[in-house]
Amino acid sequence: MFNIVLVEPEIPQNTGNIARTCAATGCTLHLVKPLGFEISDRYLKRAGLDYWQYVDVRIWENIDELFAAYPDAKFYFFTTKAHKVYTQPRFSGGDFLVFGKETRGLPEELLIKHPDECLRIPMLGELRSLNLSNSVAIAVYEGLRQADFAGFNLEGHLHRLDWEDK
Repeated sequence: MFNIVLVEPEIPQNTGNIARTCAATGCTLHLVKPLGFEISDRYLKRAGLDYWQYVDVRIWENIDELFAAYPDAKFYFFTTKAHKVYTQPRFSGGDFLVFGKETRGLPEELLIKHPDECLRIPMLGELRSLNLSNSVAIAVYEGLRQADFAGFNLEGHLHRLDWEDK
C-alpha cells in the first residue's frame, strides 16, 4: 500500500485520525520529528481508537533520514503551493505521500527541490487549507481508486432494523 509521511505534525488528534485511516487502508505511517506531542499522548490514542495495533508506525529524526532509507522510492509532496492537482499522477503501491505540519505545511526548501512531485487538493476561494487528516484521506483514497480498490471489501451489508417491520 502507500506510505503516509507526516513532517513535524503538531496536533495529536489529526495524527490519531490519520493512524485510523492507515489501519483501514494498510498504509504505513511515518512520523518525522520534531513531533508536537508525545506518542503516548492520550488525545493521540483516543483519536486512533483501538486501531493502533493495526498500524505500522515508523519514527524518523528528520526527513533526510527517511529519504536515505528509501533512495529509490517515489515521493509526492502535498501543498497548497503546487500547480499540479492530486489526481494527475498515477500512484503506485509503495509511493510516499508527504504532508507538512498543520500550521505551516511543508518546508519551502523541500518543495523547491521537488517541484514536479508537488500536488495540491483544489479548494474554493481564499481558504488556507483543508484539515490535515482530511487531506491524507483524500490522497489515499485517490490512490486506492486508481487501483480499483484491489483487495478491498467493496460490498456493504445492510441489516433490516426491527422497527422497519412495524
